[in-house]
Order: sequence, then C-alpha cells, then structure tokens
Amino acid sequence: MEQRTKDGIIQGLYYYPSGTELAEQFGDGWHYALMPHRNSDELFHFQENQIRPLTPEELFSQITAEIDFYQQQINILNRHLAAITGGSTNS
Repeated sequence: MEQRTKDGIIQGLYYYPSGTELAEQFGDGWHYALMPHRNSDELFHFQENQIRPLTPEELFSQITAEIDFYQQQINILNRHLAAITGGSTNS
C-alpha cells in the first residue's frame, strides 16, 4: 500500500471474482482505491489495467519534494520551540 502512481497513492485493493455481482457491475479482477494526494478526502477506483506507474525519475522527484516539504515543517517547528524555550531546543 501507499505506492505512488500517476493517478494518486494506492490505499487499498479489491479482487472481484468472475461471476459475482460486483464483477458484473465493475469488471472482474483487481481494483485499486487511490487518493489523488496524501491530504485528499477523495478516493477513486481503477481497474488493474488502468493503473499508470510513475517512472523512477517521477518517483524520485515526488519523494524529494515531500522530504523538502517536511524539512521545512521541521524547521518551522524548531523555531517555534526555540521561541517557547528561549532558544534552548537541545537539537
């Protein structure tokens, strides 16, 4: 889970066996539930053949952008902590 794709982040997967009502309605096989981004409250469903994986370069870019974002958040929190403690954060 949590694998990144061009359409979002995989949150779950379901298998609809042939001959079942769900398979007749949505198609048999694997179905994936994806969130468009980490803070989304939307969930989209795709069949296995609709999943578009990221290239290694796209994945690298997404992960480094997320690391940069969280590093900025850490820096902001460290400044807040320093303000509260009078500059002593033990970091």
